[in-house]
Amino acid sequence: MTFEIAILFCILVVVIVLFALEVFPVDKIAFFILAALLLTNLVSPEEAISGFSSPATITVLALMILALGLEANGVIDWLTGGLKKLKNLPVYLMIPVFMFIAGSISAFINTTAVVIVFIKIINELSSKYDIPNSKLLLPISFAGIIGGSCTLMGTSTNLIVNAVAVERGIERFTFFEFTWYGVIFLFITIAVVSLLYRFLPNKNKNEISEDYNLDEFITKVIINKDSEVIGKSIGETFLNKNEELEVLKLKRNGIINDHPGQFTGLQENDQLLLRSNLKNLIKLREAKGFIVIKGEDNKKLTEPITDADELEKNVQLVEILMLPNSPLIGKSIKTVGWYDLHGAMPLAIRKRRNLRNPGRRIFNKENDEIELRVGDRLLVEVTESSLAELQKIENITILRQHQKVEISTPLKKYLSLGILLLVIGLSAFSIFPILKSALIGCFLMLFTKCIDLGKIYAQVNWQIIFLLAGMIPLGVAMNNTGADLWISEQLLKLFENQHQVIIIGILFLVTMILSGFISNNATAIIIAPIAISIAASMQMDAKPFILSVLFASNFSFFTPVGYQTNTIIYGMGIYRFKHFFVIGGIVSLVLWVTASLLLSGSF
Repeated sequence: MTFEIAILFCILVVVIVLFALEVFPVDKIAFFILAALLLTNLVSPEEAISGFSSPATITVLALMILALGLEANGVIDWLTGGLKKLKNLPVYLMIPVFMFIAGSISAFINTTAVVIVFIKIINELSSKYDIPNSKLLLPISFAGIIGGSCTLMGTSTNLIVNAVAVERGIERFTFFEFTWYGVIFLFITIAVVSLLYRFLPNKNKNEISEDYNLDEFITKVIINKDSEVIGKSIGETFLNKNEELEVLKLKRNGIINDHPGQFTGLQENDQLLLRSNLKNLIKLREAKGFIVIKGEDNKKLTEPITDADELEKNVQLVEILMLPNSPLIGKSIKTVGWYDLHGAMPLAIRKRRNLRNPGRRIFNKENDEIELRVGDRLLVEVTESSLAELQKIENITILRQHQKVEISTPLKKYLSLGILLLVIGLSAFSIFPILKSALIGCFLMLFTKCIDLGKIYAQVNWQIIFLLAGMIPLGVAMNNTGADLWISEQLLKLFENQHQVIIIGILFLVTMILSGFISNNATAIIIAPIAISIAASMQMDAKPFILSVLFASNFSFFTPVGYQTNTIIYGMGIYRFKHFFVIGGIVSLVLWVTASLLLSGSF
């Protein structure tokens, strides 16, 4: 082992520990990698920034933009809309059906976006028909992960592994080249999870969150003189016919009706407290005859409304990060006030989950004992005029401004779906590489106004982009120092006189275990060059080794932190670590044995 390889291994160990403990955000870790490689002269400055121009990074960015366009225009909701009709199926049949549909869609659309939509649908079914969401959410996450591994564009990990292979002179994968493997793995996972569903908890907990995607909230509606609902009962209006709207309270002349029914009449100046999702709120804002404001608290219903213009302020949701020495540290949703936030209104706290703090949740105002700590995120509602004042608070960082939700038209929905099918067709039939196809799709999304640049800048997960840009030079450094060859030489001694199924099996197992504790993308970048070097040294076809890394990096089932969708459903408080370890562990073992036999050609 040379001195340079030893230095690289030290950097690699530190990076793995940082990923596993979540001491810093992944994008900050990526910049640490760049700085460490440059300071130790393991890469040149040009090589250090090569990740920003890597085809894998740009392709992932382009596919993220396509996914945003599909989600914004209701394509994912449309594709999954018929699932509510399956409410009468028994749970043991509902699980495989939902898993198959989720896996199929995830093969072509961002897995996280698909799982988030399924979470909303399942929680709605759970609340209305008493279907235990705990029996469905974990299977949906597993199916989404497997489905994403079925095609070249299904997940960013596949694109990364493909890019590493191409850089090392191996022929790129076609769009559906490894799909049949993924389909086999999907059906096996569906079968195993369906058999083990009895070991999942049997309870409902309707707590949906995708960061701060507040899909349901309390909304105050004031009926004015132009409203068409005046003189009608609630049952005769859209307020009763829309499943995603519920009248909670009615206030008239200072008297509050806590249980308005379908026969309750509506009059001018009535104030209704509604449970509504964001899309319905926008529709109500645009409808004539209503003044709408998002409720801050149920108690606010009793307060007089003095200024209608005040209700129509252009407010937006802003996410801020607590830095050390912030004046907000130690305060809670209840104690942090309008003055502390310079006019903004606090809505929710997001606690980080890591090995030191496994109990992260989305907390609302009623949980006022939850205090802000360094690294926590606070969601606030702020007007445009107060946003500049909010930015003056010391030791906070504004991470994201959630843009106003726009109601999509049917034309944009079909255009978005058509663009997706075009991208798939161009790549699947090898007319263009996946990068070229995805960039064409992005142009068409922007040209047809299916998505705007402002939404892209605000909603793209830039942490993943910076993670890829920082991790790719690590692979370059492994090649520069000869670390990949050194590791492969040591492994060759272990693999000497071993059958290919044993070699593939060990490689698959090591990769899968690593992906359970650090990100699947980071795992792929670290292991892929080693797998290619092993194949070259043993004079074997590199494709089975590369596919082992591709699939094993994705198969993060036995912990809730290896893959983002697992982390999301774990954060809802329904599952414990043991559910992932037991059920995910069994799925992992079955897939490990199957993949080792399939990829080594032993079947």
